[in-house]
Amino acid sequence: MHVLIYLIPIALMLSLIALFGFLWALRSGQFDDLDGAAWRILQDDDLPEEDRRK
Repeated sequence: MHVLIYLIPIALMLSLIALFGFLWALRSGQFDDLDGAAWRILQDDDLPEEDRRK
């Protein structure tokens, strides 16, 4: 039971770190464009410049 004295503060500290990490990601715009990467994979950016004009 004495191990709870160590485990509870460690669990609280890890959860606070996770909360701050989530809030930082939210404020820095990590979740703004969730569909952009899915649509970007479908674009033909690997074609040469003259083939894109056709």
